[in-house]
Amino acid sequence: MAREFSRTQRVADYLQRELATLIQQELRDPRLGMISLTSVDVSRDLGYAKIYYTQLGVDSEEEAKETSEVLNRASGFLRSQLSREATMRSVPKLTFRFDRSVGRGREMESLISEAKASDKALDSLRGDAGDDADADDNSQGGH
Repeated sequence: MAREFSRTQRVADYLQRELATLIQQELRDPRLGMISLTSVDVSRDLGYAKIYYTQLGVDSEEEAKETSEVLNRASGFLRSQLSREATMRSVPKLTFRFDRSVGRGREMESLISEAKASDKALDSLRGDAGDDADADDNSQGGH
C-alpha cells in the first residue's frame, strides 16, 4: 500500500526543492555563501512557511544573521517566482531561519570524541598500573 503524506508535507517538500534551485540560480547577493536548505515547516493553513538553512563555515545564529536578513529581504521575490511556477492557489509567506541543529550536532560529536579519548587515556593508565601489579606478584610469588 502506498504511503500517504499530508498536504502540508507535500507543500514543504515542493518548497524546499524549488527554493533551493531559486536561491542557487536567481539570487545574486555576494553576502550569500554556500547555503543548504535543511527543512521546511508549513503551517496547517498553508499560509506560512519557516525555511531552515545551514551555511558552509557558519555554526551560530550570530554568524548567520546577515544571511538570514538577506534571505528574508528576498522572500518576496522568491515567493513571486514560486507563484509563477506553482499550481497552488497561494504561496505561503516565507521566513528564513538558521538551523542550529547541525552546529549543535558538531558540538555533541566533539564532546563524545573528547569523552572517548579521556576514557581511552584512563584505560591505558589502569592497564599500565595493572601490569605493574602483575609484575610485582610474579616477582614475589615465584610462579
